[in-house]
Amino acid sequence: MVFRVLVYTRTTGYRHDSIPAAVAAVRALGDAHGFAADATEDPAVFEAPLDPYAAVVFLSTSGEVLTPPGRDRLAAYVEGGGGFVGVHAAACTEYEWPRYGELLGARFDRHPDLQPGRVLVEDHGHPATRHLPSDWEFTDEWYDFRSSPRGSARVLASADETSYEGGGMGDDHPLVWCREEGSGRVFYTALGHTSWAYEDPDFRRHLLGGILWAARGASAGSDPVAPRTAARP
Repeated sequence: MVFRVLVYTRTTGYRHDSIPAAVAAVRALGDAHGFAADATEDPAVFEAPLDPYAAVVFLSTSGEVLTPPGRDRLAAYVEGGGGFVGVHAAACTEYEWPRYGELLGARFDRHPDLQPGRVLVEDHGHPATRHLPSDWEFTDEWYDFRSSPRGSARVLASADETSYEGGGMGDDHPLVWCREEGSGRVFYTALGHTSWAYEDPDFRRHLLGGILWAARGASAGSDPVAPRTAARP
């Protein structure tokens, strides 16, 4: 294997039924593209060195999921060059730790009912969005955030609130973004509520591109679908 990622799925709030399918998808992507995925819900993992991992994936975590030492370890890991990937309810996590909101870029506020809608891809120059159409039809919960990450993050895709009912952010509604944090990389996608999303080829490539970018397993010009053979820089 080229590198390893840590997939963290602990929940102390709402728990998504899609978590098993999501973990299975990340493992399958790793098998196909040269990385190993270790899944856990044990917060003690973050009290040990995270150096074996090229990226940490918070996969629909919710509530307070880290101990104080684990918070310090995660922040130092990303600042020092580690990758962080947040998927869907990762934005509903660690409300009591202000540093987490800064790291992720925005915090969840509310969402309307699950329904079809349209993702507007703003930036095709990233492995997570390169393969997507400019207007991507998808079904999800269309998270609203307490504030927009635009300005502190590179927004890759946003929601078209005219395509569904109940949007609350207006014309500027980021859904997917990435950012630098110290020497590390942070990627977040608000999509991924349903189990069937993790069977969708476009969404799997989207997720794969985010993981590879955060883990520095894919360069800005590489195709995330092609299996990787080079070690992490």
